[in-house]
Amino acid sequence: MANDTKERILAAALEMFSQNGYAGTNIRELSASLGLVKSGVYKHYTSKEAIWDALLDEMIAYYGEHFGSAEHLPPVPDSLDGLVDMTMQMVNFTVRDERIIMTRKVLTLEQFRDARARELATRHFLTGLTDMFTHVFTGMMERGLLREDDPKMLAFAYTAPISALIHLCDREPEKAGDAIRQVEAFSRHFIKTYGIPSN
Repeated sequence: MANDTKERILAAALEMFSQNGYAGTNIRELSASLGLVKSGVYKHYTSKEAIWDALLDEMIAYYGEHFGSAEHLPPVPDSLDGLVDMTMQMVNFTVRDERIIMTRKVLTLEQFRDARARELATRHFLTGLTDMFTHVFTGMMERGLLREDDPKMLAFAYTAPISALIHLCDREPEKAGDAIRQVEAFSRHFIKTYGIPSN
């Protein structure tokens, strides 16, 4: 039961932080949203900062398990179409999963206040994606699916516009359908440009 309450606190905190930011969220309102008194929250977390730290830990674990990370690298596709399929699965997940959407919003809001949020934003929005796709493109080159090039530069070139379109979905959710179609068109353009067609 205690773990359930802790999870409920973190879920409510994620929602409030994503809407109001860290400074705009207070423990009294967080407690009330859960039907608790402040002491009920402090029984599980000693401070708002403790909730924030636990929430960041949970974000890292959830993102790594469901999307990928240095510890959870995606499998190397065995075809050019497999790259498109993998990309679209990742994009569809990240623009539709409410926890991931709220996580991106929290990191966007708090990256200028909190050093750990800044590091996570850089990892999730830039370096982590580049590292994952460097691994993917290296493997695809080894399998003769992509022409030889600098895999890290290719990964950067591939992920930057996709990341920009994902952020567009956060800012203007009504454009998500168009953005997802643009990602697929871009991915197919990429494999036409860098792919080695099978004979």
